[in-house]
Amino acid sequence: MIEEQVRDRLNWAGNYEYRARTMEHPTSLAELQRAVAGADRVRALGSRHSFNDIADTPGTLIALDVLDPGVEIDADALTVTVAAGVRYGVLAEHLQRHGFAIHNLASLPHISVGGAIATATHGSGNANGNLATAVVGLELVTASGDVLTVAKGDADFDGMVVGLGALGVVHRVTLRIEPSFDVRQDVFTEVPWDAVLADYDAATSSAYSVSLFTDWSSDTIGQAWLKTRTDSGTPVPGTFYGGAPADRAYHPVPGVAADHCTQQLGVPGPWSDRLAHFRLAFTPSNGQELQTEYLVGREHAVEAIEAMRALAPRITPLLLVSEVRSMAADELWMSNNYQRDGIGLHFTWKPLQPEVEALLPEIEAALAPLSVRPHWGKLFLAGADQLAPAYPRFDDFRRLALRLDPSGKFRNDFLDRTVFGTSA
Repeated sequence: MIEEQVRDRLNWAGNYEYRARTMEHPTSLAELQRAVAGADRVRALGSRHSFNDIADTPGTLIALDVLDPGVEIDADALTVTVAAGVRYGVLAEHLQRHGFAIHNLASLPHISVGGAIATATHGSGNANGNLATAVVGLELVTASGDVLTVAKGDADFDGMVVGLGALGVVHRVTLRIEPSFDVRQDVFTEVPWDAVLADYDAATSSAYSVSLFTDWSSDTIGQAWLKTRTDSGTPVPGTFYGGAPADRAYHPVPGVAADHCTQQLGVPGPWSDRLAHFRLAFTPSNGQELQTEYLVGREHAVEAIEAMRALAPRITPLLLVSEVRSMAADELWMSNNYQRDGIGLHFTWKPLQPEVEALLPEIEAALAPLSVRPHWGKLFLAGADQLAPAYPRFDDFRRLALRLDPSGKFRNDFLDRTVFGTSA
C-alpha cells in the first residue's frame, strides 16, 4: 500500500514527485466542476508523461484518468469528441474500428489527449502539424467551476489550444478526423549525415513521417524510420540517402529488442498501428529515462544539427538515443511551431538528472541564436525572459491567462518561471 501511494505521487519516469496536498479523480463533469471551484490552487494531471513540474501544484491535483471516457464520432462533420484524459492509443483504436483516423500520432500512444495538446506534443512529417493542430473545439472548466466551450474561429481560440494548463482544466476535446488509411514502416541503417544534410527538406519529405535516430557521435545516422501512406503514391526507396534497408525490426535504442515497437519491414497496416513508434499494449520502457527536446525553424535545420554534432563529446555519454523530426507550421500561439515549419531535436537521456541538467545550458546556448523553443513538458532551463522573444504572441498569452484566471488558481512554479517571469 505504501509503495502504491509513493507511485501515485511520481511522474511516469520517476524523476519528479508531485507535491500537491491532495489528488482527486472525478468521474463526471459535475465532480470536476466541484473540485476546481473548491480548490485554492489546482492543476490537471494526464498520463504523467511530463519530465518537469508543469503539471504540479501546491494545492489539488485533478487526475483525468477516470473522467467521462466516452468517444463521440460525428461522421458528417468529420470530428471526434473525446475526454481529455483518454490516451491517444485508445482513441486511435476506436477511430480505426469505425473507419476513421487522426492525422498523426506521437512516438508513444500512451499519452493523454489533453496533456499532449496542452504541451504541443507532436509526431513527424514535413507536412504534418503537431497533435494540437487537429483541435477544433475545447470544453474546459474555469477557475470559478463554470464550463467554457470554444471552437475554432472564436476569439483567442488559437491561444487556448496549447494552454499549458494555465487557463482551466480541459474536460473534452474535439478533433478533426479523416477516413482511415494504411501505412507501411521501413527502417534504414547507417545513413550518411552529409547526404541528408545536403538536402534536409528532400530527405525528410521522403515519406509521410520521417524520424532520424542518432547518438551524434558518428558520421552516420544510426536509423531512419520512414512511415509511408499506401494511398500516397510515394514510392519507397530501395536505399535511403546511402543507408541500407533493415533486414530485421529495430528498437530506436541500440541493443534493445524491438518487441514493443510497431510493425516494420514494410508490412502495410492501419495508421493506428504504425504512426506511433511503440505499441499501446506494451510499456516501452520502465520509465528509467529522462527527456529533453528543442525545436527551431526548419530553415535552421542544418545549423542546429551541426551544433549538436559538435557537442557530441558532451552529449553522447549521457544519451540513450536522439530523434530528429520535422513538423509543419501552425497558428497556435504557444506552439513550438507557431508560424514556422520546425525541426525537433529530441534527447532521451540516461537517468542521470544532475549531469543532464549541467549540460542543458550548453545545448541551449548553442541553439539560442536560432530562436529555440523547448518542448514544454520536458527538461529545460530557459525562463520567461529567454522564451518570450521566441514567441510573437507570448504577451498575448499572458494577458489571456490573467483574464481567465485572475486569482492565479492554475498558476504554479512552472508557469511563474517560464511564462510570467516571477517567483510570486
